[in-house]
Amino acid sequence: MLWQLAQMLWVGGLWLLHIGVLPALGLIGLAPMLIDEIDGLLSALLVGFAAACVTLQALVLVTAEGVGSLLRDIRGQLLLMALYACAMFCAVHIWLPEALRWQLFSYLVLGFSGLVLVMQPVPGWSGGAREARP
Repeated sequence: MLWQLAQMLWVGGLWLLHIGVLPALGLIGLAPMLIDEIDGLLSALLVGFAAACVTLQALVLVTAEGVGSLLRDIRGQLLLMALYACAMFCAVHIWLPEALRWQLFSYLVLGFSGLVLVMQPVPGWSGGAREARP
């Protein structure tokens, strides 16, 4: 349950910002510079929140399937890729704030790794049909 909650919060939040909130702000007539400022602030906050949620998901995966699952399991690899994307976004945001394309690239890597992670089964769940109990 913790896996799904953390995943819903960070993946849903990332995509909701760029698919829902920012276009809605443009439609209501906010100034483009103000929208860019809101985008920069909220993106950085969401990436930090995503890093915390990804770390929580990694702990759930390690608890359920062992430390080796971070490298051999697709879920672990996606979580590591998401952490790397968070680190890249933060590094570029702090040291090269004018490199907006690198920030967008890191944000998209984070978002798409989250979308692929959503397609994967929850750790500890077999995905098969349950057997009927007598």
